[in-house]
Amino acid sequence: MKPVIVMNFTHVYEQENILRNKQIIWIDCTKIYGASCFCDADAQKKLACKISPYGPDGIHFIDSGNYHYLTKLWVDKIKKPFSLVVFDHHTDMQPSLFDNLLSCGCWVREVLDANPYIRKVCLIGASEQLIKATDTTLYGDRLIFYSDRSLTHEETWKRFAQKHFNEPVYISVDKDVLNKSSAVTNWDQGSLSLEELELLLFVIFKNQEIIGVDICGECSYTLNLFELEEYNNLNFRANTELLHLIRKYTD
Repeated sequence: MKPVIVMNFTHVYEQENILRNKQIIWIDCTKIYGASCFCDADAQKKLACKISPYGPDGIHFIDSGNYHYLTKLWVDKIKKPFSLVVFDHHTDMQPSLFDNLLSCGCWVREVLDANPYIRKVCLIGASEQLIKATDTTLYGDRLIFYSDRSLTHEETWKRFAQKHFNEPVYISVDKDVLNKSSAVTNWDQGSLSLEELELLLFVIFKNQEIIGVDICGECSYTLNLFELEEYNNLNFRANTELLHLIRKYTD
């Protein structure tokens, strides 16, 4: 069985029974500062050290979307040609704002620019507005988009079902790609239902060799207790179903 790793920054996972069994590896990141949204050099060094005993294979829960840049640290461990499939309502393709500082908004661009093994990045579920604002001139056919609006059309699903990558695939899921009936995050969200996301993942699992998967998009901002319990229940259900699906088709 491939490892399941929980990177705990905000304590949000501590209430999820499915993640509290002895087979799951917990990495305590609660005392790493300079890591939320932007990751400074010291935080990046500490995080790289914490994940150093583990390979890119398996399932990685990486907390809220503020830490989505951790995908870059996981795929940096892949030492053979691979493609990256990202489910996200944002492109995460912004230029780095401060001195090449790694962030949740620029990490996909960093992978494309710096990783010698990356062949293609497929971004699924981003808003058309953000896609149009993304400078793709440097990447050509190395960068593929399926916008959230295009996923409402049957032709897009057929085209996606026929898509094949020539190399193994690493998958990254930000739950902000889901609608608010399926999950609640601390970023603006897309329109996919959990069932639609699972179907898209099934297509990839059926047709591709999978290296590993990570999941983020937990709801970590301050809420009143009623809202927090309601939102956590949605996210726990999504995590549980995704974990079962991924284990079923990748172990």
